[in-house]
Amino acid sequence: MISTDSPNFKLRPWQLADLDSLVKHANNPLVAGNLTNRFPHPYTQEAGVKFIEMAMSHQPARILTIDINGEACGGIGLHQQEDIFFTNAELGYWLAEPFWGKGIMTSAVKQMVEYGFSNFEFRRIFARPFGTNLASQKVLLNAGFELEATFEKTIVKNDQFLDEYIYAVRKK
Repeated sequence: MISTDSPNFKLRPWQLADLDSLVKHANNPLVAGNLTNRFPHPYTQEAGVKFIEMAMSHQPARILTIDINGEACGGIGLHQQEDIFFTNAELGYWLAEPFWGKGIMTSAVKQMVEYGFSNFEFRRIFARPFGTNLASQKVLLNAGFELEATFEKTIVKNDQFLDEYIYAVRKK
């Protein structure tokens, strides 16, 4: 359920003009702590340019920014799998800490799933939150995903072994 105090947001393609807001919001250890190590901390201008250029290289766009009041405050993307898994996409996302708990991410995930099933050959979209990331697990459940699997101590993040959960939604 989306909170009534939830700020308006939209999903849109990344642009180089988003660099300053990307670095401002991504440079947070609490954000990076729930993501793969490809999401660096500290988050630098150089990392931001590299990311935005990569995100802009896909047509149609598969990685979008979460724009709140004209500012890039997060990201969400669909990463198509290869070979025999080509009809599957991994969903990745993050949101700036000031906007946590406002229902934005659940709504963004729902929109991205609809976008992915409408614009690509995806039959299944999955996400792999850490076992410690209860907020992300709740987002996925609220967005219609189902828990498919749990793998014990398969992730190493900040020198800790963490559980991996796999949630998925399938095209109807």
